[in-house]
Amino acid sequence: MIVVNVKENESIDKALKRFKKKFEKTGALKEVRSRQHFVKPSVARRKEVIRAAYRQKMRDLDS
Repeated sequence: MIVVNVKENESIDKALKRFKKKFEKTGALKEVRSRQHFVKPSVARRKEVIRAAYRQKMRDLDS
């Protein structure tokens, strides 16, 4: 469970922003979305390899 203590004289917007940041760090929403449908392990590996190659290509272009 995520707990965000609201400090004295702190706006609700700031507290909500801290809550959202903590929630994003947990990765709960990402996991829920990934569990909505089954992806075969071979397909997941292939996608990861393609992503890694793309990231490497972008890094090489920046250098």
